[in-house]
Amino acid sequence: MEEQETQQQVSSPAVSAHIASLLKSLAVVPSAAAPAIIDCVLVSSSFSPSALFSLLLEAFAGAAEPLQSNYILSYTSSLCHLIKKTRFQDGSMRQLIWRVFLPLLKSINSDDSELFNQVNGLFCDLVSEIQSWDLLGATLVPFCLRSLGLIIGMPQNEDLAAYKWTTSDVVVEQGSDDIALGVLPLRIVSHILMSLLESAMTCREEIQSVGQTLINGGDSLECFINKLTWDLSRLALGVLMQGSECRSCAMHLLLPVVFSSLSKLSLVTIQVQGSQYSVSRACFSEELWNCCSSLFTLGHLERLDAFSILSLYFSRFYEIEDFELSVDKTTYALNIIAKKEFWEEIRRGLVDKDAFVRKQALYILKIMLRHYSFLEGQYGGCCSGNSVMVVENNKINLSSATPSSASVTKREKWADTEARSLGVGEVCHLGYQDLDSHGRWKVFILLYEMLEEYGTHLVEAAWSHQVSLLFQSRQLISSSSKLFSCEVYESQMENLEAIFSWLAVLWERGFCHENPQVRSLIMDSFLCIDWENLGTYAQKIPTSFVLGPLTQALNDVVHHKDFGIKGVYTSKTIEHGMKFYHEFSRQWTLSDRAAFVRILASVLLSDSFGRAGLMALALCMASAACHSDTHSGSQVCSDAELKSTQSRFLPCSSADLLDSLGIIIERSKQHFNPNYRLKVCAHVLKAASSLINIVEVQLDLLLHFISTVPREFTDHAGSLRVMVRQWLMQSGGTNLQSSDAHLHVLNNLINFPSSFIMQTQTSALVAFDDEDVDLWGREAQRWARVLFLVITEEKHMEAVFMFLQKSSSCLCKRDSCKEWVPIKFLILIFALVEELQVGRSDTGYSSTARFQIDSGISDHFSSLLISIYDKSTETFLPLLEELVSYAKLVSPTFWSHPVVKDMQLPFSVKGKLGGPSQRRLPSAMISRVLQAIFSIRTVASISTWCNDMARGKISDSSFIFLWNFSWKAIRSSTYDSEAGAEICLAMYEALASVFKAFYTTFTNSHLDFVMEYNKTWLPNGEVTHLLDPLVLTFLHNTNNLLANCQLTRSRRAVLMNWKWVCLDSLLSIPLNVISKGHLKSADSLFSDSTLRSVFVDIVESLENAGECSVLPMLKSVRLVLGLLCSNMMPPIITPHGVTSEMMLQLAQSSWILHINCNKRRVAPIAALISAVLHESLFGDLSMHEMDDNNPGPIKWFIEKLLDDGKRSPRTIRLAALHLTGLWLLYPATIKYYIKELKSLTLYGSVAFDEDFEAELSENHEAQIEVSLLARSPDHEFTEVFINTEMYARASVAALFYKLANFNSMRGEREQKDAVLSGKMFLLELLDSVANEKDLAKELYKKYSGVHRQKVRAWQMICILSHFVEDDIVGKVTSNLHICLYRNNLPAVRQYLEIFAIQIYLKFPSLVAEQLVPIFRNYNMRSQALSSYVFIAANVILHESELAVQRKHLNELLPPIIPLLTSHHHSLRGFTQLLVFHVLCKLWPTMIINGSDVASLEKKCFEELKSYLAENIDCSRLRASMEGLFNGFDPRSSATPTGVFDVQKEGSEFECVPVSLMEQVMDFLNGVREDLRYSIAKDSMIIKNESLTNNDKGMAKRPDGNAEEPHATLKDINLDFQKKITLPKEARSPIDASNEITTSDVEFPKLISDLEKEDQLFGSVLQARNRALDTIRQKQQQFILVASLIDRIPNLAGLARTCEVFKAAGLAIADASILQDKQFQLISVTAGKWVPIIEVPVCSIKVFLENKRQEGFSILGLEQTANSKRLDQYSFPTKTVLVLGREKEGIPVDIIHVLDGCVEIPQLGVIRSLNVHVSGAIALWEYTRQQRQNLS
Repeated sequence: MEEQETQQQVSSPAVSAHIASLLKSLAVVPSAAAPAIIDCVLVSSSFSPSALFSLLLEAFAGAAEPLQSNYILSYTSSLCHLIKKTRFQDGSMRQLIWRVFLPLLKSINSDDSELFNQVNGLFCDLVSEIQSWDLLGATLVPFCLRSLGLIIGMPQNEDLAAYKWTTSDVVVEQGSDDIALGVLPLRIVSHILMSLLESAMTCREEIQSVGQTLINGGDSLECFINKLTWDLSRLALGVLMQGSECRSCAMHLLLPVVFSSLSKLSLVTIQVQGSQYSVSRACFSEELWNCCSSLFTLGHLERLDAFSILSLYFSRFYEIEDFELSVDKTTYALNIIAKKEFWEEIRRGLVDKDAFVRKQALYILKIMLRHYSFLEGQYGGCCSGNSVMVVENNKINLSSATPSSASVTKREKWADTEARSLGVGEVCHLGYQDLDSHGRWKVFILLYEMLEEYGTHLVEAAWSHQVSLLFQSRQLISSSSKLFSCEVYESQMENLEAIFSWLAVLWERGFCHENPQVRSLIMDSFLCIDWENLGTYAQKIPTSFVLGPLTQALNDVVHHKDFGIKGVYTSKTIEHGMKFYHEFSRQWTLSDRAAFVRILASVLLSDSFGRAGLMALALCMASAACHSDTHSGSQVCSDAELKSTQSRFLPCSSADLLDSLGIIIERSKQHFNPNYRLKVCAHVLKAASSLINIVEVQLDLLLHFISTVPREFTDHAGSLRVMVRQWLMQSGGTNLQSSDAHLHVLNNLINFPSSFIMQTQTSALVAFDDEDVDLWGREAQRWARVLFLVITEEKHMEAVFMFLQKSSSCLCKRDSCKEWVPIKFLILIFALVEELQVGRSDTGYSSTARFQIDSGISDHFSSLLISIYDKSTETFLPLLEELVSYAKLVSPTFWSHPVVKDMQLPFSVKGKLGGPSQRRLPSAMISRVLQAIFSIRTVASISTWCNDMARGKISDSSFIFLWNFSWKAIRSSTYDSEAGAEICLAMYEALASVFKAFYTTFTNSHLDFVMEYNKTWLPNGEVTHLLDPLVLTFLHNTNNLLANCQLTRSRRAVLMNWKWVCLDSLLSIPLNVISKGHLKSADSLFSDSTLRSVFVDIVESLENAGECSVLPMLKSVRLVLGLLCSNMMPPIITPHGVTSEMMLQLAQSSWILHINCNKRRVAPIAALISAVLHESLFGDLSMHEMDDNNPGPIKWFIEKLLDDGKRSPRTIRLAALHLTGLWLLYPATIKYYIKELKSLTLYGSVAFDEDFEAELSENHEAQIEVSLLARSPDHEFTEVFINTEMYARASVAALFYKLANFNSMRGEREQKDAVLSGKMFLLELLDSVANEKDLAKELYKKYSGVHRQKVRAWQMICILSHFVEDDIVGKVTSNLHICLYRNNLPAVRQYLEIFAIQIYLKFPSLVAEQLVPIFRNYNMRSQALSSYVFIAANVILHESELAVQRKHLNELLPPIIPLLTSHHHSLRGFTQLLVFHVLCKLWPTMIINGSDVASLEKKCFEELKSYLAENIDCSRLRASMEGLFNGFDPRSSATPTGVFDVQKEGSEFECVPVSLMEQVMDFLNGVREDLRYSIAKDSMIIKNESLTNNDKGMAKRPDGNAEEPHATLKDINLDFQKKITLPKEARSPIDASNEITTSDVEFPKLISDLEKEDQLFGSVLQARNRALDTIRQKQQQFILVASLIDRIPNLAGLARTCEVFKAAGLAIADASILQDKQFQLISVTAGKWVPIIEVPVCSIKVFLENKRQEGFSILGLEQTANSKRLDQYSFPTKTVLVLGREKEGIPVDIIHVLDGCVEIPQLGVIRSLNVHVSGAIALWEYTRQQRQNLS
């Protein structure tokens, strides 16, 4: 009946107007008023609730425009209200769900969360009130579950789903099929389900709270909760495994409500198809952990979400305030916390790089520990009360370097005080026996939070003590009554293994800290633990931590501050690290150590290690490998042991270990210092010899590993040769072991040649190329190198020599299918000869060595080598004939015409785009060419060896063959094809080794042969110059081949290189022939015309030469110039020799070559200098200056060279070395280079060049080229300073010191040239220091460029003082006095004083003439007077003639004595010191020779001497200068040794020692600072006492408030007074006579005047108060507290900022800073306009408390765990903001006083802003907010 009535009302047309009016009303009224409006409509109309509900539904369906928020809320509220009034609520609810609720939620904007929550809340309230849970279970819940399942792609499991949510199962209102088939967004669905379950749980709690039973729908409610909890728990886990958006919904919406439901229900049980299922908290926890475990294995975002899930889980399940005290509820989450994997993830999270992950992990840990504390409080007897702690009786000394209490610094004391406010004291006072697991957890959390949140000083104060607490305890003896949950927590801190696993977290976090000081502090605290005396503690540390974070931390440069300084390649961190690694691996087996070392070495494959890190890795690795059982080598790890199953590591083979160790040696080669590489290699070899049994290693692996060690370390004089030999022979073990190992290695090496040559090759390798040959060559070189390391007897080489002889006899009979056999044989011989030559050069084998062995005075090894050399020569002599025969057989390949045409190149050559240039020949031709090249090269090599070792025994057949081959090669025609040109190129490659052999093998018989050959084969018959035809023909042929253009560009470059190599060898022949005495002059070998032709050819090619050709070309230039000059008799340059034009062309071309070279290598630079600046040409003055006064070619080149040296330190050092040597030889040339000498004097650059030192020590060519430079004036100076920035000026100083002491043997003319050059240079430098802009400056910074140049200039002037003579002394002293009068730093002034002392000692007559008048100039500057006092005192003391000394004493001492009374403290103290020394030394002389001295003067001097001797202050001053003055010698100080003495104390800066004046000033300043500190301390105590006393006894005002403390506002701008000028009578003294004479009439006038003045003063005071009120009204109520800041620029900037923004005050520690000039300069009068509050540091807390009582909010600008972002914080109107110290920030005790902290958001890498900038930003943000509020 009601439904029919409703239908009629709805269909009536008259209702539309009423409904429209109602809807308009709902759009404008609040939603809370909608039910009242509906009730009014129902009362005032005939509508029933059902009818009105239907009408409103129809109106919603007809709405076309978007609905407003207020309308939606009012409309929804109205419908919900009507449903409550209807009878058929289920039908209405169904309509509401499908026709209104779901469409509304879909239409709401996703950003409008507030509207969504309000609509959803209205619906949930309706459901809770009408209890329609079954209806929801049939309609809305299945629909939402269906949407959720479709979104995540999870099909429904019919057997486990409580709610069936397939399309056929969802009950849908008629006409709403589109809704049922649709899918709601994930967030909306999740929010609906969460709200429904929360509402159901709330309803259940309300029913239970009133004691009602679940009736009237209670069963349906319970069933609804169970079913929905069941389905949501399953779906939530599925959502977590989806994308990040899905996981976000699950974490924020689904999981919280599931956790809440499970925490309130003991068990969730459902019935599905007759089967009963249940889910408990433990089961869900298990599934949740499995889900998180999967997320942990994925990417970084998944790890973040996994920690967020766990954080949510523990925060919901471990809420103590909601936790019922039952034992079963303490165990429901144990299925997670009892898992080992869970704790591992927590540890990994605590050290994650992401700060959010770390915070989440720490949050989880703190929640669990809070739960643990709760359990201890409730079940104390079961958790920890019965636990017994076992503690060692002896106190454990954690650190071997613990500072004593006496050495604690002020910073450490202050840090310790602050650290106690962190809670350190809470744990410190616990006895070790009271420190249970919970106590250890508290220590861990404290340390971790300190690393995360607090400053360095707090970590420093608390770290060591807290870590020691964790070390002291031993394992807990658990009680049987303990709860299982307590056992889980205690198991993580119950034994050393567990404790160290958590300590490793702290250490790893400390090693990765952003602050380098913290990283250094943590590393020091870890490594300085006395692990050796802690038993097995080191072995308890997790291996993963040692191999990972600790090893990586050793690569941090902050731990190696002293590394590499003065050539010391170690640090304290490395030394302590070695001890730890040694202790860590002490109890391991050899196989464990081997695997550990391999893993350590393999770290280099994934990470890049610096110099210090690589050294630390090598040393720690060796320390871990070497123990008492392996140091001697008696036990090494066999391969079987290495491959055995390991308990700690995976199996490791000897090959893998050697490969890993070889990586370290290879990486060390990236660092150029040889001493560094030596140390790394030594420790790598030490580890290898300790761990690897040489018998188990394959020979090829062993050879490859030893080849990685730089050769210079294992050669005859190498530092590692003995170590390698001992390892290869396994010496140190038993005799049997050593013998077996030695024989094993030796037999393998002896059998190597046969296996190497006869090794089976594949068919593809029948044709071989350069890569194959290079590979075989390196293999043979490795074999030869190790062979000579192992052999101990001559017989060991017999088998090798016999094999060579046997193989050589069959050399020409080889099968063509084994073409690799001959070339391998040649390669083997060549490698053996090369190794013999290296050994010969290392041992210095000569006739002297032969005499020593014959006399029996040589060591065993040298005797062995000499015997081997002799045996090898005997073997090679017959072998040479076979090799010559084979060479004749294969050499025709070079001139085979038919085979070089139309040949197809291999694809590897055609397609090659980069890398080394390859031969452009067919594969078969390449093989034949290589055989020919190596046959010639081997013949040449053996010929050279035999000629050197068996002179007179060798036949000339090999020389004849090589000579004929060379002529045939250079006469061969150049082909028209590319292949023919390539063969010619290969021929020149072979020719290079032939010409090199000629250089060493030319004898008289060879010269005769060449002469006969020239007569026979040359067309013009007899040739005067024997080598002219060979050289000219060679040049002609090579130039034709280059001009033929058949070779590619890269191959032409190769040909050019071989050309210059060959030419270098040919031009070197005369030097060798002359040195052996075969010829007296090179004139018979080369003519001048030929040499000039060669010179022209070289010069023309210089500009376009490649880098590989630079060195041979420059060597050829040097040889040509030397030969040209040696051919001239007498040796005077003539037009037929070298002209200036030729030299200019050479200089220009070579300079272009030099600047085009990208790399500045030592050898090419030295060759360039020695070639162009040839010693034979340097003495020709026309080469330095042309007739038209233009610079000559040599001067032009030197100018360019020194200019380039400003950018290349090694260039200028080598140039200085060569030039100073040449100038010493030819002093007449110095006059042309005064400016260049000045440039060298003032030069300064990089202090140390490791590449330079490495090249000098390792590169043989660099050593040769540097040795060919001119001889240095002082060889010792060169050794010390060659690789320092001081070498340029040190070499110049040594040059002029030598010139000043020229001996008579050099000739009178050269002596005059030397003196003239010294005078010219001295006057030039003096003029510069007196007149040049920079050198004459008086104001300059210490250690600045100007300071350095001044020091350098005056150092050189001191050296040049020896050249001062009568003709220039006037100019010298004039400039000297100008410079002495100027202001200069002590480092400069001491050299002025030394120079002046030298002058006055050399010219004593100038003392009375110049020094005495200066002391009578009473307007002289104090600094200049101090210098003159020092000069005068030393002139008196160091005068050698007694009569002159007395005269100086009588002239100089009287004017010095008055300076003892100077007001200038430095001058006064300096004079006291010097006068005392003069009197002590000369007083006896004065007494003896001064009998006629007046007694008064004598007494005065005696009293003066006694005072200076006995006064405490004078004694202290002298004690601080002890040894400094007595050791001063002005004469030695003016020598190069005295000036450049690096051993002097404090001479790091430009070799400048600490001057006496500087010492005096430091002493006086220290005394003055102590006095100031004492006065300031007393003043501060007085101020603090007044403030503290006022606080303690603070009086109460009548209103009850406390009075203000003595820290008052100082308004300096208003702090003035009107000066009252009294009449004259009033200012007169009042006495009896004045009273009588004063008239009674005048007194009233005086009173009247005083009253007027009082009135004026009162009006001024009122004006002042009004002005003060006006200013205060304009001020903001903001006070900035900067008492912790001590830097004046920051305080001045803050004052300026406070004035700009009208702050109410600025609090500083000391108001006297306002008078500082720097403060006034920066603040720009701000101090006059901003109120300044003086608040000492110790009174900050009192001040803040007082301001809090006045209503101020106390804030701090600091980054803390709970600080708010500045842009998200609303400042109170009355604010006090505290700023922290510049580095440490706000102390913790003050942080605890604050109401809160704000921080400035940062986007960059740097951790903090300057404190002034930070304060300004905060003050502006406060001002912006206040202005915004006002507007």
